[in-house]
Amino acid sequence: MKHEETYRVYYEDVDLAGIVYYANYLRFIERARTDMLRVRGINQSELRNQHGIVFVVRRVSADYISPLKFDDLATVKTEITRLAPVRIEINQILLVNQKRLFEAKIALACTDLNGNLIKIPDEIFKRLKPISNQNE
Repeated sequence: MKHEETYRVYYEDVDLAGIVYYANYLRFIERARTDMLRVRGINQSELRNQHGIVFVVRRVSADYISPLKFDDLATVKTEITRLAPVRIEINQILLVNQKRLFEAKIALACTDLNGNLIKIPDEIFKRLKPISNQNE
């Protein structure tokens, strides 16, 4: 299942030339990952507060293709590409008017509050599986 969210680029996101500051692309894709989890019934605050579990970014590979600018409507497409007991791999693409501007590959790890790797709970793991695989 691909998840899609659209966000407006605000003045606070850009530099003096009206182009999104490079680090702010990560903010857009972070929002999209959080929204994808919410749609799947996963509340990260509850995971942390009730279960002592957090998803942390382990690796980011980013490709800046074309500039994102002030007032653009940016669509972020998010897709889980690999799901393992302690790890989630995600591809994210940011587009404006169907034009690809930015791509990232993200590796998340499931940890306890001390940063130790732990297995993703079965209930959460099932919610992360692609819809086509949920009955397997």
